[in-house]
Amino acid sequence: MNRDGQQKREQILEVLPHIQRFAISLTRNRADADDLLQNTVERVLTRGTPDGVDMKKWMFRVCKNIWIDETRAKKVREMAVESGNITLHDRPDWETEIMGRLKLRQVKEAMEALPEDQRLVISLITIEGCSYKEAAEILETPIGTIMSRLARARKNLVQLLASPDNPAPQSGEVFRM
Repeated sequence: MNRDGQQKREQILEVLPHIQRFAISLTRNRADADDLLQNTVERVLTRGTPDGVDMKKWMFRVCKNIWIDETRAKKVREMAVESGNITLHDRPDWETEIMGRLKLRQVKEAMEALPEDQRLVISLITIEGCSYKEAAEILETPIGTIMSRLARARKNLVQLLASPDNPAPQSGEVFRM
């Protein structure tokens, strides 16, 4: 293997944990996240990367785009099922059952309750540690929009995680804009 190929593989390995957490936040399911991660790595390895690209930003973008493509394809399949052309077999999701026993379930549910745009921004900035600028580049969104989505996401999480004993300062529905 040449030096450039080895360096590329090392960069990918360094970024994998970040992409995996991002994939989990997108799919809300560990098994689907693993599939998304595998597809992301496969695409980066087979199609290559632009010269001088930041591997972390590039892989976030590739992961997000694959997820969008898969989400669209899933909607098409669901429409086919609803029309009676295809039948799906339900399978138990044991991980969801196990996660239900953990304290983190509340946070997971609150994250899931967030609108998609807010969930993506808070995942990139809070969980992955991206700067506002990096998140804006990954999501191809102006930095001001990133900042306002993050503020709304934080406010919504406080409200969603408030307990009856410790209510949020203001109650209400999830704030969407």
